[in-house]
Amino acid sequence: MIVDDSSVIRTRIARVLSDSRLADLEIVGMVGDGVRAVELAREQQPDLITMDLTMPQMDGEACIEEIVAILPQVRILVVSALADQATALRAVMKGAHGFVLKPFRDEELLQALLELKT
Repeated sequence: MIVDDSSVIRTRIARVLSDSRLADLEIVGMVGDGVRAVELAREQQPDLITMDLTMPQMDGEACIEEIVAILPQVRILVVSALADQATALRAVMKGAHGFVLKPFRDEELLQALLELKT
């Protein structure tokens, strides 16, 4: 599942997910806000989520907390422009498993996704 308020970033992440090394992953949804992300996670029960932190209606940190409460086994990769260590640490403490900084290179995102899916 891809969660980002930018349709451009959602599309770019989807393109990276189409890499043959991630062929066993299927995109179950792409949403642009935290409220819809929680609803979709409840419906689809994804194994892996890419999560932006700055979004309307519910930010990524709150979204991570809610999703992890519903799906404790889910793997969450934060993909965000917020670069400070405190933000990344809070996201990890709330249940994220990795962090990729925007702007990212496709190969950098691919490697992070490969690490998380195993």
